[in-house]
Amino acid sequence: MSIHAPNESRVIPLRPQAPSPGSSGAAGAPRRPVGGPQPRALREPLWRDLVGAVLRRERLAQERTLKDVSEAARISMPYLSEVERGRKEASSEVLAAAAQALGLGLADLLLLVGDELARHARNRGVRGRTSPTSPTAQYDGFCLAA
Repeated sequence: MSIHAPNESRVIPLRPQAPSPGSSGAAGAPRRPVGGPQPRALREPLWRDLVGAVLRRERLAQERTLKDVSEAARISMPYLSEVERGRKEASSEVLAAAAQALGLGLADLLLLVGDELARHARNRGVRGRTSPTSPTAQYDGFCLAA
């Protein structure tokens, strides 16, 4: 007689498993409220995401390929692709080269990105802040004197 267990593979999950619907879960674990998924709070967009979206939008509006723009800007095509997808934080030199390849100045690119950021802020319902031109405008908790 053999005392060996049958040849079974053992699976070790990489992520903790959620408790089954009938169980109470781990002791002290926070419980989700009943009533369906909660709406996710809109997060502040990252600068690199906005820059990439503007670069891609401008390139596609000109009906140009990634290869064409990367060659004109002297930036590798994979890197420019990563910048457009918001995966890489490009330096000012790279942004200036990409903007110039698209027929824009760096200031033009930054203005377009700023407009996009303002649009996101309006969509989030950010209201009631003092304007940047007022003598006591607030920015990130610091008071800016005019």
